[in-house]
Amino acid sequence: MSALRPLEELSSLAARPDWLDTILRGDCVAALERLPEKSVDLIFADPPYNLQLEGALHRPDQSLVDAVDDEWDQFESFAAYDAFTRAWLLAARRVLKPNGTIWVIGSYHNIFRVGAIMQDLGFWMLNDIVWRKTNPMPNFRGRRFQNAHETMIWASRDRSAKGYTFNYEAMKAANDDLQMRSDWLFPLCTGKERLKKSDGSKLHPTQKPEALLARVILSSSRPGDVVLDPFFGSGTTGAVAKRLGRHYVGIERDPDYIAAAEARIAAVEPLGEAALAPMAAKRDEPRVAFVSLVDSGLVKPGTQLFDRKKRWAASVRADGTIAIGHDTGSIHRLGARVQGLDACNGWTFWHFEDGGALRPIDELRKTARLAMAGVGA
Repeated sequence: MSALRPLEELSSLAARPDWLDTILRGDCVAALERLPEKSVDLIFADPPYNLQLEGALHRPDQSLVDAVDDEWDQFESFAAYDAFTRAWLLAARRVLKPNGTIWVIGSYHNIFRVGAIMQDLGFWMLNDIVWRKTNPMPNFRGRRFQNAHETMIWASRDRSAKGYTFNYEAMKAANDDLQMRSDWLFPLCTGKERLKKSDGSKLHPTQKPEALLARVILSSSRPGDVVLDPFFGSGTTGAVAKRLGRHYVGIERDPDYIAAAEARIAAVEPLGEAALAPMAAKRDEPRVAFVSLVDSGLVKPGTQLFDRKKRWAASVRADGTIAIGHDTGSIHRLGARVQGLDACNGWTFWHFEDGGALRPIDELRKTARLAMAGVGA
C-alpha cells in the first residue's frame, strides 16, 4: 500500500497518528502547515543550496560535471531565497516540540543566510558541525580552494528549551571514550548506496550518506521519536530513521524522488530492540543512597570498609553512616575528613573485602540499581 498522502488529504490528519511513516506529497510549507503543532521530536532539513551556477561546469578533459542545476535549486535573488527560507523555518518551528531540535545542512552558498534567519526566528544555536568529506569533488577551474566540507547547524526551538535530547555518553563511548567533536569525517554517498536512474546517472544530485544521518539521529533522538525531513529527496532520512527504530515523516514534491524513496524505505529492516536500546546517561540513573544498601542487606552493619591501600578502616553503622572510632559521618564526609580534603566521592574511595580482594562499594550501588530496574544481578 502506498505511503504517499496528497496535501488535500492532510487537513483531517491532525486528529490521528496515521501521518507517521509517510511521505507527504507537495510543497514543504503547505504540508508543514497541515501537520499537528508540536508533534515532531527532530527535524533534519537539507534545503536547496541556491548554488547560483553560471553555465555548465566541465572537467579539464572537457567532460561535463554532473552538477546541481535542477530547477528546485534556482532562485531569482537572495531576497527570494531568504523569503523561502523564512517561510519553511517558521512552519518547521510550529511543528517542533518544545524540547525538540533541528538540524540544517548547507554549503557556503546558503548556510550563513539560513543561520541568521534561524536566529531571527528564535531558534537557539547548539552547535555547528562540519562534515569533512573524504572524497570531495575537485575545484576544476582552479580558481578557489577545493570545497571539502559542508556545515550543519544544530539548534533547539528557543533559548529556554529544556530537556532536549543529546545522547552524550553514547557519542563519547562510540568515539573511544573521547568527547565527540564537531568535525565529522564521512565520504560522499557513492557505490551501492547511491540511487541511480535507469540510464545509470544519479537519481538525486545531493543524496546524503546514510552514515551522516545515522549520527545525527543517534545523537539527538531516541527510539520511537518522530523525525521530520521537509526536503525528503531520495529518502535517506526515512530509511535511516526506520532502521534505527524512529518514526519518519517526509515531504517531497518530485514524483520520481518519491517513488524511489518509497521503494528504498520499504526494503529497510528495522534493527532489533536490543541493538537500539539507548545507553543510559549517568544523570538519568536512579539515585541510590548508601543507607539503601544497608536496608537491602547488600551491606550489613558492622562491615569493615577500607580505602584502596587499607590506610583507613571504617565500620558500617545501621543508620547508613560509617565510623572510625568516635568519628562518624557519611561515606563522602568521612572519606574527605581522613584525607584532609574538602570533598570525596565515597562510592569510589571506600572498598569492601570479597574473597580476599578489595572492590569499590560503587559495585554494590550498581547491583542496587539493577534491582530497582527489575534486572537480575
